[in-house]
Amino acid sequence: MMEPTARVSVCMAAYNGAEYISQQLASILEQLSPQDEVIVVDDCSKDGTADIVESLGDGRIRLLRNTTNLGYVRTFERALNSANGKYLLLSDQDDLWTPGRVDAMLAALNDHAVVASNFTVFGGEPNWFQGLRLKSADSTRYLSNLFLLWVGVRPYYGCTMGVNRDALRIILPFPAFLRETHDQWIAMCGNVMRSMVHLEQFTVARRLHETNTTPKAMRSAGRILSARWMLLRAFVIALQRVRRPARARVKSTA
Repeated sequence: MMEPTARVSVCMAAYNGAEYISQQLASILEQLSPQDEVIVVDDCSKDGTADIVESLGDGRIRLLRNTTNLGYVRTFERALNSANGKYLLLSDQDDLWTPGRVDAMLAALNDHAVVASNFTVFGGEPNWFQGLRLKSADSTRYLSNLFLLWVGVRPYYGCTMGVNRDALRIILPFPAFLRETHDQWIAMCGNVMRSMVHLEQFTVARRLHETNTTPKAMRSAGRILSARWMLLRAFVIALQRVRRPARARVKSTA
């Protein structure tokens, strides 16, 4: 694992985000120091998203362009792989960071592998699972967190999460079969490592609109069972990496 050359790396996956991405980046950049960076990976947007990011002209932004559309899971993976920071904070393209988010997240990551916070919403009404909240008292209830994550009612959202660079040895690479819920994978790793912390404060104002990737209605039984099986397979890999990290990383790329 290379030594970090930045304090904070904000990792953002972007796709057709022209309408909101400049507002989101403004809310992020005002909290960063000159030694921090924002990694924006554009997943072949068709609306000029990458050009808008490039036009901001801020030296802290590194724009990477996928040559083919990889989907949000692999695009976030590329952002994490490209980051140089000691602390890596995930970000969606269409939200707003609340004041003090960076300081709160870094304080938590100083002695934990993974942090997740709560969020408020604007632009629409939350559905029932977007109204669920993390409680700090549950941070060390790792088995309970893992079970509720698997069931689908522990509210871990990527836009509210951050990781300590040392945790990347477990988190990366993402399992090859992971086609969704990269945030659940990261939270799973944090809990398996017994180094997860929940922040009760709202660190993100999440914008609700028609193109959010979060499901807006109950899935079919088949899709629910498929997702549960995928997470169970991921859990086995997380255990292997924690117990035998070097060997597990080699296997996971096969």
